[in-house]
Amino acid sequence: MPPRKPPRVRETVSLYAAKTRLSELVDRAARGEEIVIAKSGKPRAALVPLTDVRPLRTPGKGRGKWRVKRSFDAPLPRNVADDFER
Repeated sequence: MPPRKPPRVRETVSLYAAKTRLSELVDRAARGEEIVIAKSGKPRAALVPLTDVRPLRTPGKGRGKWRVKRSFDAPLPRNVADDFER
């Protein structure tokens, strides 16, 4: 994942304002701004740009596409083991 850029703007908006202007705030966050949402004057959440948009991994997706040989856990040949011990 690339290093995260520092936020350009950090603005605090009330929960009511965030509800009424959510689409605008999401667009601003997508452009790199960081918006803090406050309830009763206290910060409660942050709207930040999404940096990792890869899909979630699906367990078992590669099942049956590769096999592990029976000798997988067998001891290494002596010359290979010696190279690791150097």
